[in-house]
Amino acid sequence: MAPNSPWQNARNPMLADDVDFAIKGHDLQFVEIELDPGESAVGEAGAMVWKDASVEMTTVFGDGSEAADNGFMGKLLGAGKRLLTGATLFTTVFTHRGTGKARVAFGAPIPGTVLPLRLADLGGTLICQKDSFLCAARGVSIGIAFQKRIMTGLFGGDGFVMQRLDGDGWVFVQMGGTLIERELAPGEQIHVDTGCLAAFTPSVDFDVQAAGGVKTMLFGGEGVFLARLTGPGKVWIQSLPFSRLAGRMLAAAVPGGGDRRGEGGAFGAFTDFIERS
Repeated sequence: MAPNSPWQNARNPMLADDVDFAIKGHDLQFVEIELDPGESAVGEAGAMVWKDASVEMTTVFGDGSEAADNGFMGKLLGAGKRLLTGATLFTTVFTHRGTGKARVAFGAPIPGTVLPLRLADLGGTLICQKDSFLCAARGVSIGIAFQKRIMTGLFGGDGFVMQRLDGDGWVFVQMGGTLIERELAPGEQIHVDTGCLAAFTPSVDFDVQAAGGVKTMLFGGEGVFLARLTGPGKVWIQSLPFSRLAGRMLAAAVPGGGDRRGEGGAFGAFTDFIERS
């Protein structure tokens, strides 16, 4: 179980619910959240695995955060942000209405890792790929982060819109394959396949650069562009992005189809064509 948070929710109703949790499984993980009476967790649509009978399930318009409770416009804004990241307009809130402890579990839809993060430890914000959010303690806001650089938006793998998670409570994000966390010092740089970039803190500068010379870009099989990340801050890298897994499955099912290695954004289809020639 996770240690209790130092935040005292009774003193400030705007803080997220303080929940305990356990990550279970290996290749196909799920998170089990333990709720006290009145506490709630917010889950992505279709992510629930099981729940105790005393946990009430309610579908809400938007992201279920405190900001979304501020009238119709707040709900509409929250739903609009979710729509831009490719998610559904609705989330599901799970609230413990009984006594004692109750549990609800959420499962990741792909083989990989469920990463628990307390946003208060990250300065209150996490930027991640568009389909990363799995569930969170009530009070976490699910928003959008726009890429300001045109080249980064076109060739960064996730387009101009990424997912932004704000708050101070626990949030659980899903990553493909094995997860690596890197702490970058000020000015330190790493280059990452654009599809393997899972999440980073806002202090990290995210840009793209060419994967190499023309020959490497066209025949190297690693895509045309790489993500260039400059510290300070934390970066999370996934070994198996879903787009790569889907491509390999398509290649196995359809001769000559889906043979894609790099996640080179707008030029990915062109790279695939060159690789198969």
